[in-house]
Amino acid sequence: MSTTIPRDETLELRLKALHLPSFHGHYLDLAEHAATEDWSHVRYLADLVTLEATERADRRITRLLKDAKLPRDKTHATLDLNRFAAPLRGQIKQLLRGEFVAGAINVCLIGRPGTGKTHVMAALARALIERGHPVLFTSVASLVERLLDAKRNLKLARELKRLDNFECLALDDIGYVQQDRAEMEVLFALLAERYERRSVMITSNLVFSKWDQIFKDPMTTAAAIDRVVHHAVVLEFTGPSVRAEAAEQRAAHAKRDPVSAGAT
Repeated sequence: MSTTIPRDETLELRLKALHLPSFHGHYLDLAEHAATEDWSHVRYLADLVTLEATERADRRITRLLKDAKLPRDKTHATLDLNRFAAPLRGQIKQLLRGEFVAGAINVCLIGRPGTGKTHVMAALARALIERGHPVLFTSVASLVERLLDAKRNLKLARELKRLDNFECLALDDIGYVQQDRAEMEVLFALLAERYERRSVMITSNLVFSKWDQIFKDPMTTAAAIDRVVHHAVVLEFTGPSVRAEAAEQRAAHAKRDPVSAGAT
């Protein structure tokens, strides 16, 4: 026999004031179920607290995913680990556990264009978020533009502090910064600020010996590499281009079936 329990408006106001939306949303239904099943008060409260904790964690993950700005199509589910050599595959699997952020470890993904660096970094970023770590995924071009704007407005320190709220920054294509010394300076400031405190993931088409194209002079280049690599895992991508393989497959399909290929 079901039990109908009346709403308690005072209780609901207090739950709202205490920012307990899951308590507010479930306390009546769960109370009726508890009365029917003859639960103890402790069992009822424990289940209500579990609901609040679970839904709060879900809301946090949703918020972190929104803030991270991850590319939608580059997830762990769409990542084919079998295309990578066994040593690299093992490194990726280890990093997907997300433990590297606890030690402010960096991850450097180095290799030719199209070899899967960005996809792997996005998958690692999502794995971190699913464990509750705030992450920002951004191209170096966009980030440098934002830092330059902050510097022009005398707010660079404030912007660096805001970025410090992210336990990991996922920076795509550091090789972009090759023209303007001002770009190099704000990027170096960011790396120096996060050194041994927060993690950075970086993709680069340039091997470290060519980072002088980014940081302009030998001393700055050495200092930047030291801050990035001192506590870092380096992933080397040496396979064929994923995009080139996809293009070849499309071309082969079009040759076999030009009608359906033209329809797509």
